[in-house]
Amino acid sequence: QVQLVESGGGLVQAGDSLRLSCAASGLIFSTYTMGWFRQAPGKERQFIGGISGSGDTIRYADSVKGRFIISRDSAKNTVYLQMNSLKSEDTAVYYCAATLYSSHYYWERPERYNYWGQGTQVTVSS
Repeated sequence: QVQLVESGGGLVQAGDSLRLSCAASGLIFSTYTMGWFRQAPGKERQFIGGISGSGDTIRYADSVKGRFIISRDSAKNTVYLQMNSLKSEDTAVYYCAATLYSSHYYWERPERYNYWGQGTQVTVSS
């Protein structure tokens, strides 16, 4: 079956960097757009960014643009989220997800995603 497993979360200080990984199995990785979301306590799940199956198209939410970088490694079936200049407001549970929607117009909606990881906690202390 399909599994998405995130790793790399933890407790860091404001201004630090952190890289999350999401290892995918049970699916044809290159056919799926991979998205990153986050959810803080009491808030809705928020789209952070997405990368197309080929890696040619990448989109970011305005709140992380210029600080976060999404990449994917097809040989490892893994997608990454490099987070730089972290702020306290970045504290949340981070999720990766997979969707067959190739058009970025659909990427921001969680309901468009077929599969989700279990999430990894990122805590940024100020």
